[in-house]
Amino acid sequence: MGATGLPHEAEVVIVGGGTAGAVVAARLAQAGVEVLVLEAGPDPGPFGDPRWPADLVDARRLGHSCDWGFDSGDTLPQPMRFERSRVLGGCSTHNGAVQTWGHARDYDGWAAAGNPGWSAAELLPLFERASQQLRVRTYAVEELTPWQRAWHDAGPAVGLPQLRDVNDLAEGVGIAPESVNVVGDGVRFNNAFAYLDPVRALPNLTIAGDALVDRVLIGPDGAARGVAVVRGGAVHEVAAPLVVLCGGAFCTPTVLLRSGVGPAAQLRALGIEVALDLPGVGENLHDQPFAMLRWEGSPQLVAAMDAAVARGWAPDEQVLAKAASRFEPDAFDLHLFAYSPTHIHGGWSWHAGASALRPRSRGHVRLTGRDPEAKPLIDHRFLSDPAGDDVAMLIDGIAQVRELAATGPLAALLGRELTPGADAAQPAALEAWLRAHPDSYWHPVGTAKMGPASDSAAVCDARGEVHGLPGCRVADAALMPSVPRAATAMPVTVIGERIAASILDERAGRGDAGGARGAHP
Repeated sequence: MGATGLPHEAEVVIVGGGTAGAVVAARLAQAGVEVLVLEAGPDPGPFGDPRWPADLVDARRLGHSCDWGFDSGDTLPQPMRFERSRVLGGCSTHNGAVQTWGHARDYDGWAAAGNPGWSAAELLPLFERASQQLRVRTYAVEELTPWQRAWHDAGPAVGLPQLRDVNDLAEGVGIAPESVNVVGDGVRFNNAFAYLDPVRALPNLTIAGDALVDRVLIGPDGAARGVAVVRGGAVHEVAAPLVVLCGGAFCTPTVLLRSGVGPAAQLRALGIEVALDLPGVGENLHDQPFAMLRWEGSPQLVAAMDAAVARGWAPDEQVLAKAASRFEPDAFDLHLFAYSPTHIHGGWSWHAGASALRPRSRGHVRLTGRDPEAKPLIDHRFLSDPAGDDVAMLIDGIAQVRELAATGPLAALLGRELTPGADAAQPAALEAWLRAHPDSYWHPVGTAKMGPASDSAAVCDARGEVHGLPGCRVADAALMPSVPRAATAMPVTVIGERIAASILDERAGRGDAGGARGAHP
C-alpha cells in the first residue's frame, strides 16, 4: 500500500463506482478477478448505513448531496445545472428511480452501426437480469396517488392505451404505472446497494472512496498500464493491465483527454502531450431536451393529495406515457409524465413534462485545464439541429400534454395553466419560449461513442475498448452512439452487464467482437 492507502497494483481498475461501474466491479469480483474501484466521491457504506445522506436514500425526489457541480456556464440563455452524483453508486443514488428500457430499434440500431453483440435480442436477458438485481417493481394502479391516477385514467381518451408497464421493447405508444427500484418505505435501491453490497466482503474487491483519477497511464507500447489517482492531497499510481472507465458522459472523456487521448489540437493547446489522436473523444454529447408545464391546481386536488400523504408514502411521480411526435409513425419518441413536488414552490405544485427522446442536436465536453478538479466545458447545444426537429418534437409533446390536461376530470383538478401559459399557445410562441428556457431530461450520453474502426468519430469498439489504446475500456453512458428511447439508468446498468460479460468471455478464452484504430504520434 502507498501513503494514500491504495495498492500499487491491481488486476483491474474500475474508474468510477457509479451506475455502470458498480455493475462491472461486482460481476468481475464474483468471477474471482482482483478488482480495485476508485470512486471520486465518498463510500457511505452498505444499505442501511447511517452515513448515507437522507436525500440520496429518499426516492420521493431527486437528491442533491455529493454533486459534482457541473453546469452549462455561458452556453445557454440561462444557466443550467447538470446534476451528477459524486458518490459510490453515482447517479443511481439521486435519480428518479424510474427504470425504463426503450425500444428494440434503439439497440438494433447500435448493432447495425457496426457494434455486434448489442442487438435488442442479445441485450434482453441483461435487462431482465438487471431488473431483478435492482428489485424493480411496477406500481399497481391502486397505489397511484389521486394526481397520478387522474393522468393514467385520461390516457385512453387521447389515444394512449393503458399498458401493464412501459418496458416491452417491441411496444409502441401507451400509458402505464412506472417501474421503479424503490424498496421498503420509499428507499431508492441504488446500484451500489444492488450490486456492490453482495460482494463487499470478497477479498479480491477493494472499494476506495474519495479517490479521484487524474489520467490513464500509457506505456511505451501504447497500451494502458494503470492510472494516476489523487487521494488525500497526494498523487498515487496504480499499475493494472486493464482500466475500465465508468465516469459517465462528462467524466470519462475528461479522463481520456487528460491522458493525452483525444483531438490532438485541443490537447496541444492545453500543453498535454498527445498519446493518441482520437477526434471523437468528448464529441457527440447529446441529451433529451425537455419542457415542463405547470398549472395552478384546485382545492379539490390539494385535499385529495393531502389525504393520500396521510395514508402513507405518496411519491411525486408514478405514471409514464410513451407518445409519438410527427416524426415517429411506428413506435414512440416522447415521454410524458406528471409531477407533484412540494419542495419547489413552498407547497403543492402541479407539473407535467414532455421529453424528446431521439434528439438530433449534438454538443461536446472539453477540458478547461489540466487540473482533475477543473470543471469541464459542457455544451449540449440544445435545440441546435439545423432542421429544428428537436423543437418540433417538443412542441408535439406539449400539445399532447395539454390534450391530456384538457380531458374532463383532469381539467377540473388542474385549473389554469401557469407555465408557459396562454401566451404560448401557437407554435411560434412555443418555439420562442422553448429556446429561451432550454431544459434537460438529465440523460447525457455519447462522448466516447462506440463504433467500428472505420468510423472516424468512434472512440471505442463493441467491447468498449478505446480504439488504439489496448487495456482501456469504457463502460458507461459515454459509450452510447445514440441515446435510447428511455431514461438511461437501466440502459447504463445493462452496458455495465454487457462490458463485464465481454471481459469475462475474453478471459475465459471465448473471445468477443471488436476492432482497433488509432494514431500514436
